[in-house]
Amino acid sequence: MEAPEIPLVNVAQGKLAGTTEEGCSVFRGIPFAAPPVGELRWRGPVPPASWEGVRPATQFSPASWQSLEYCKAVGGGDPGRFSEDCLYLNIWTPAKIGDEPLPVMVWLHGGGYTIGAGGLTPYDGRGFASRGVVFVSINYRLGHLGFFAHPALADEDPAGPLYNFALMDQIAALAWVQENIHAFGGDANNVTLFGESAGARSVLSLLASPLAGGLFHKAIVQSAYTLPDVERHQALKKGISLARHFGLEEATAEQLRELPADQFWTLEAPLNIGPAPISGDRVLPEPMLDTFFTGRQHPMPVMIGSNSDEASVLSYFGIDLAGQIELLRREKRFGLGLIKMLYPGVKGDAELGRQVCRDMAFTTMGFVVMQAQQRTGQPCWRYYFDYVAEAERKTYANGTWHGNEVPYVFDTLRLTPPACDYVTVNDLAFSAKVCDYWAEFARAATSASEQLDGVLRWPACIRRKDRTMLIGVSKQARFRISNRFMRTRMQLFKRVMKQHVRLG
Repeated sequence: MEAPEIPLVNVAQGKLAGTTEEGCSVFRGIPFAAPPVGELRWRGPVPPASWEGVRPATQFSPASWQSLEYCKAVGGGDPGRFSEDCLYLNIWTPAKIGDEPLPVMVWLHGGGYTIGAGGLTPYDGRGFASRGVVFVSINYRLGHLGFFAHPALADEDPAGPLYNFALMDQIAALAWVQENIHAFGGDANNVTLFGESAGARSVLSLLASPLAGGLFHKAIVQSAYTLPDVERHQALKKGISLARHFGLEEATAEQLRELPADQFWTLEAPLNIGPAPISGDRVLPEPMLDTFFTGRQHPMPVMIGSNSDEASVLSYFGIDLAGQIELLRREKRFGLGLIKMLYPGVKGDAELGRQVCRDMAFTTMGFVVMQAQQRTGQPCWRYYFDYVAEAERKTYANGTWHGNEVPYVFDTLRLTPPACDYVTVNDLAFSAKVCDYWAEFARAATSASEQLDGVLRWPACIRRKDRTMLIGVSKQARFRISNRFMRTRMQLFKRVMKQHVRLG
């Protein structure tokens, strides 16, 4: 049996050698920026160095420092090694490429900006490559390495203040893709940026950032949350407190950069970071939500949606769902009676809290973005994911947990534990149809599109139309279009989300 041919490509920095796997060429651990260590800690990413000869691209790079056990439990699996030197990306592309450039999809992983990596098993790109897509996953700085403000660092960059280093990493990766993706058969003029949870929140942030214009052309937003950005003065205050925690009362930039990189991720409240970027720097001059409320995001086609049991993630942040209803009852905030009218037949504070928190913190984001898209004359495809694997329906009795749609989107159920142990033919067939929609969006969606082809025609929300694709219905493998989905709830929660969506 002949050994598979080793795929070789030339990028701006030198030559790369990948591997051939199941009809795909795979390149892992490609540097898209210089290691952000030493003097480059808490600075914007700079281009990577060139190399001589052929660089092996066969192993995933280390991920940013984080909790191994937390990532294994809820972040998608084992992220492998950790290092401050983490700015690398991975590419899957069809092994045989024709003359026409292929659509590109760039993935931003989730994990609350504190855990995760681009090389986790659920994000394997073979499903997209088999559908004629060049798929890219990236790492970015996490925790305090990715989001940090301190007066000693405030005036270092002549271009203006910078606190969102993780978002700058993502921008640098997109710039690298623009320069190099043609070498992998990709079309630099057809790049879809997509992500889930904190990755989805990053997509929204880059849609709002003046620094990201022109670097991507479509966006998919999976389970983004409505938490407000951290205000600049709050971030500076936390940075001062963190320095004091390490015994630096009047910290200098040099002293801060000498702190060990592995000391930050273990910090607990109030010194840990929250799952939202910082507003008030040159990446996000104003809060992301303000940009969408006024329809000033970069104009492009967008797909956005969330899951039927997103409240499942809130327990990790110490939120008592039944307690939220009791809080409404005690403080008489915007009418518990009205809330109950919007959820007829829902009994008990726990179940009511689960649905209210889900919709206020997640479902409403899709409604906000849909209206922002309509203000700019751009199409928006909304979805609501409610499929559960056949063997898991008792375990996930309330629907699809936060993040559980990911292996369906990637068509990686066979690879992703625990589903891989009991996945059925029906589960796999449903997953394939979901992945088909995502690939079709990347391939065919334009600013003039009014629908996506698939097992069911998926109409865009255009000309004041409010239509949502139900991907799964009552946990079953069905697709359905719903008009004005949860419309009255969404209108109420959009009005109050800034005042009432908070952690803690």
